[in-house]
Amino acid sequence: QVQLVESGGALVQPGGSLRLSCVVSGVSLDRYDFGWFRQAPGRQRQGVACLTGRTGKIYYGDSVRGRFTFSSDNAKNTVYLEMDNLNPGDPAVYLCAASSARYTQCTLNGRYDYWGQGTQVTVSS
Repeated sequence: QVQLVESGGALVQPGGSLRLSCVVSGVSLDRYDFGWFRQAPGRQRQGVACLTGRTGKIYYGDSVRGRFTFSSDNAKNTVYLEMDNLNPGDPAVYLCAASSARYTQCTLNGRYDYWGQGTQVTVSS
């Protein structure tokens, strides 16, 4: 049974930084692809970044490229999302997801089989 547990969401000022964590159980990080997504009220869920498990290659969505960093720690079986220069477009519930599809390159538009509960990120002065 694959389980994902996110943490790290908080209230942060515009321009600030935050690091989200997602502890993965039931599968090692090199066996699946992993993604970070976000869901804001009244908006469609948006892909943020993903990790191709077997290669370690990371892909970023256009709205966060250059500001967010996806990383992983195989020893802790945990993936992270470091978010810098947060702006009013970033508040949302951030969700971690795992895909067993094993694409050549992870995709934010593909099938994700397992989802965490999410962690709230708020940006306000």
